[in-house]
Amino acid sequence: MKLCDFEVGLDRPLFVIAGPCVIESRALAEDTAGALKAMAADIGIPFIYKSSFDKANRSSHQSYRGPGID
Repeated sequence: MKLCDFEVGLDRPLFVIAGPCVIESRALAEDTAGALKAMAADIGIPFIYKSSFDKANRSSHQSYRGPGID
């Protein structure tokens, strides 16, 4: 299957999807994405950044959900 600019599948090389569970700020998201991208490039593994701006599936309704859409 084609995903972004590489192919994925059981017979294809390893790739990484990584990032913080929830975004705390734009700056932190950009810094984290940049660091993860650099690490993946250093070892030659395709990388996809994933994080949530609204994490609605928390175990407690009082837990931080992220900055939301606004």
